[in-house]
Amino acid sequence: MSPALETVLAKAGLQVTPDEFLALVTDAARRLAPPHPEPASYFTPEQQSALADVGLDLSPAGPSDAKPHARTVVAHAVLRDSALTVAEAARQLQVDTSRIRHRLGVGRLVGWKDRGSWRLPAWQFAGTGVLPGLETVLAAVPTDQPALVVAAYMTTAQEDLLVDGKPATPREWLLAGGDPRLVADLASALGTPA
Repeated sequence: MSPALETVLAKAGLQVTPDEFLALVTDAARRLAPPHPEPASYFTPEQQSALADVGLDLSPAGPSDAKPHARTVVAHAVLRDSALTVAEAARQLQVDTSRIRHRLGVGRLVGWKDRGSWRLPAWQFAGTGVLPGLETVLAAVPTDQPALVVAAYMTTAQEDLLVDGKPATPREWLLAGGDPRLVADLASALGTPA
């Protein structure tokens, strides 16, 4: 396996072998790949015509369209690999596993089921606790938003959140003592067209 990939994984703090990482990427690609690579096949001829009239391009994806898809697959693989199990989260928070499941059930932690077991994204943890203001933020996130969207939001710098005069991620903002209501207000718009 490539020493370069091993180096990248180590620098990123991912505790996975290159073979395991590539297996995760392959699995994510298989699950995220559209069943019909031609968008037009989803619509009737009348719908296609109406969509084309308003400027929507229904032509098949070309080679230049592969990078955003590849980035999504890799982001999903990293999110999955860096996520904690219920037992790992319980150890980190120094609570019983039943408390973690309860927090998941009432929306005080976010996670998803993967092969029958809960996975909890690492971004929501800080030391032996959860991210300050996490409950306020999670209460504002629309329920239809997948874990990857929420993780991307929480780990992407936002122009409205300044720490030391520079745009910060919502996670950085909360760790720096920023008002969670501002992060929650921004999070409430996830999935809403700009």
